[in-house]
Amino acid sequence: MKIKECTNQDIAQLALMNKHLIEDENSSNPMNFAELENRMRGFLDEEYKAYFFLENESVLGYALVKHTVKPLYLRQFYIEREYRRRHCGKQAFALLLEHIKADVIDIDVLPWNEGGRLFWQSCGFEETCISMRLQR
Repeated sequence: MKIKECTNQDIAQLALMNKHLIEDENSSNPMNFAELENRMRGFLDEEYKAYFFLENESVLGYALVKHTVKPLYLRQFYIEREYRRRHCGKQAFALLLEHIKADVIDIDVLPWNEGGRLFWQSCGFEETCISMRLQR
């Protein structure tokens, strides 16, 4: 597996995978594809870098990392559905940490995303807080 830093030419593919991530984690994010493209462009133009995970030139997934905070913040991490349960996620995450030279990194996991929570715990993450929201 290899890692490649994304450019603005990759925004459409990143937005599509972001849409799949939103679906898979059952997020309440209502953005359509065009809105996700615009948001991704803003991320890359400002504080974030995106990375593709490649196997034989096929994109297995991506990560979106905020590099302007310490510790670094992993905002999005996605592995294509057909590559899951084959250790690709753990391998991609380890490759990402090595590439960005990070020993500490923060993430958020939606509380109902049991699969995501279990994956991140298997990678060594521990809960540091519980965020709550009142929405009327």
